Amino acid sequence: MIRIGDGDTTAYKMLVDRHLQPFLAFATRVTGDRSEAEDVMQEAFVRVWKTAGRWDMNRNTRFTTWFYRVVMNLCIDVKRKRKPTSDFDEAFDVQSEGPLPDDMLRDKQKAAHISAALSQLPERQRMAVTLCYLQELGNRQAADILEVSVGAVESLLVRGRTRLAEILAEEKDELLKESVG
Repeated sequence: MIRIGDGDTTAYKMLVDRHLQPFLAFATRVTGDRSEAEDVMQEAFVRVWKTAGRWDMNRNTRFTTWFYRVVMNLCIDVKRKRKPTSDFDEAFDVQSEGPLPDDMLRDKQKAAHISAALSQLPERQRMAVTLCYLQELGNRQAADILEVSVGAVESLLVRGRTRLAEILAEEKDELLKESVG
């Protein structure tokens, strides 16, 4: 960040190359829309460039923790501005790698069910589940990103898992039928 603050475009390119894919995946999971996630990432990296000159190496926050927070807040802003839609085709636009078209379709449908269930969670539970299980961050880093205690993250995870289980249990018969048929 110090080098970027000094105008080092090579350092900036290295940072973007290192962090774009995992953060784009995170933003896509949070927004549920790849195009919106790409816009979020563009804005997030513009903020990196603009704030790099003020980066304090003595701060206790790691770059990735700070950047997750930036991306998460931008995603929340995008979702708040989003107009309600009834276009359900986008819900099934999930990339899946299966050897057969039928397997691919079933995988897409299952992913859509899980994504839909995840979207029904309250915002903080969804963020905790996404950070810890989908982004594979530790509870400590998730707590730093969410600006809560580790105990609060653990509580959010327990409540999130419980609610996901309830939501998915309601769709259990349909999910089992899809996997058999």
